[in-house]
Amino acid sequence: MDDIAALMDDVATMGKLATKKTAGILGDDLAVNAEKATGFVASREIPVLWAITKGSLINKVIIIPIALLLNFFFPFAIKVILVLGGLYLAYEGAEKIVEFLFHRHPKVKQNDESGGTDAAVMEKAKVKAAVTTDFILSIEIVIIALGTVMDKELMIQIVVVSVVALLATVGVYGIVALIVRMDDFGWMLKRRSNNKGIIAKLGQGLINLLPWIIKALGVIGTIALLLVAGGIFVHNSEFLHHSLPFVPSFIKEISMGLAAGLLVVGAVLIIKKIMRKPVE
Repeated sequence: MDDIAALMDDVATMGKLATKKTAGILGDDLAVNAEKATGFVASREIPVLWAITKGSLINKVIIIPIALLLNFFFPFAIKVILVLGGLYLAYEGAEKIVEFLFHRHPKVKQNDESGGTDAAVMEKAKVKAAVTTDFILSIEIVIIALGTVMDKELMIQIVVVSVVALLATVGVYGIVALIVRMDDFGWMLKRRSNNKGIIAKLGQGLINLLPWIIKALGVIGTIALLLVAGGIFVHNSEFLHHSLPFVPSFIKEISMGLAAGLLVVGAVLIIKKIMRKPVE
């Protein structure tokens, strides 16, 4: 019992430290995934969010044992995986900016609850994109959490990383669920107050605020992608870490993320053009 108590005390202490260190990435994770989990008809919001949450949990189940094994047998591979993940995040963020500036397309409207073929395809695509992005962000969360317990015994590493990963999923997607259902809560307040008084005004305020929150999350999510990517590059490269010491870290990281993202977008466009077959 003494050993168990000592173990749990260590886990609690290191868990707090790991959670504090991953707080920044969790904020970025929230912004990115809240933006990806919105834009559906009301009846599909929770099912879509649940699909993304299940995908996030599966991501953690895959990542945690692999990270622990790689850390033990081949620690350099973790840095390589982080950098590759950073390139993907940078690409996704830069692509959003390029699409917004040069290739805007009309949004697909979902006018009915059943949804058409276009709505179903868009839903699957957004869920897949959200789970893929979550996978990269989950790697970063797991690695940061693992870094706080590198000098501890294996059992503490497993428990701390698992607890932080679970809290990240439950916390992030719990808050996302509250955001996407905010307008429904507003309508409920209006109905229960017979559309009169302060409660009704509060409900209307929530309804009016939701579109602005979604738009803001779209911008914040794009910035978060570039910031996380730039942070990965800066913290895993001695040259980038020590270069431009007079530039604030926020500016340096988002600039690195944007530059890398634009390079990857350019490379992808060139590859697509090369691989595209001529029309006969």
